[in-house]
Amino acid sequence: MASLVAIQPKQPSFSVLPSSHSDFNGARLISSFQYKRKPCLSKGALQVTASSEKKILIMGGTRFIGVFLSRLLVKEGHQVTLFTRGKAPISQQLPGESDQDYADFSSKLLHLKGDRMDFDFVKSSLSAEGYDVVYDINGREATEVEPILDALPNLEQYIYCSSAGVYLKTDYLPHFEVDAGDPKSRHKGKLETESLLVSRDVNWTSLRPVYIYGPLNYNPVEEWFFHRLKAGRPIPIPNSGMQITQLGHVKDLAKAFVQVLGNEKASKQVFNISGEKYVTFDGLAKA
Repeated sequence: MASLVAIQPKQPSFSVLPSSHSDFNGARLISSFQYKRKPCLSKGALQVTASSEKKILIMGGTRFIGVFLSRLLVKEGHQVTLFTRGKAPISQQLPGESDQDYADFSSKLLHLKGDRMDFDFVKSSLSAEGYDVVYDINGREATEVEPILDALPNLEQYIYCSSAGVYLKTDYLPHFEVDAGDPKSRHKGKLETESLLVSRDVNWTSLRPVYIYGPLNYNPVEEWFFHRLKAGRPIPIPNSGMQITQLGHVKDLAKAFVQVLGNEKASKQVFNISGEKYVTFDGLAKA
């Protein structure tokens, strides 16, 4: 099994916890995450310390990444609140999770019901609560983030889930954090959000995952292949099939989100994050 590693051009910026959610159907497709620091961004003093209990707000958190992230944060002793519209239960028992573990977790998880597009409500409710740290798992536009920053002037860290899909298409791979973004990308709102965070006087960290797989995945990533196979349909491979990609396990991504909490070397930084190994589309189909 693989371990989480910090990969830098020269000096590693920080190390991360070991992981064990890697092998993809027998192929050595590792989902231990690699980090590459973006050196061009200015650094700021990070006030939050991960070892102390923090009042944490997760925007979203009931579907995929946040389900695992919230458990890790609660286990570390933080006070965790999910901000959702209340259309789904704020917690669910996971396969293999004991009744006692689930009961302990769910009893500590808090919920703030609201629509993040209701900016007046966001400002008033968050201002009244005064959170220390925000994990924004489902934000897609800068306009959705600005009210949160306005409501929390003393925020210690804003941790944002961006996407590796923000990059401008190129034949030169892999992408680095300093590579140009695509203003026409369907993820352009995430680029604009990162720009907003840079412009504001706030400590922030942005993670750009590639393809995420694992339990509760609502996007047809790995599941798509199995549906094709079950239906007896071929798996189409684009062009030569030699294009490379990466995948990462959701549990490893959740650990990475915890790793940057209070980490001075993650202050005002963007990180590409995915599996340690590259795989071709042809290799992925064979796996």
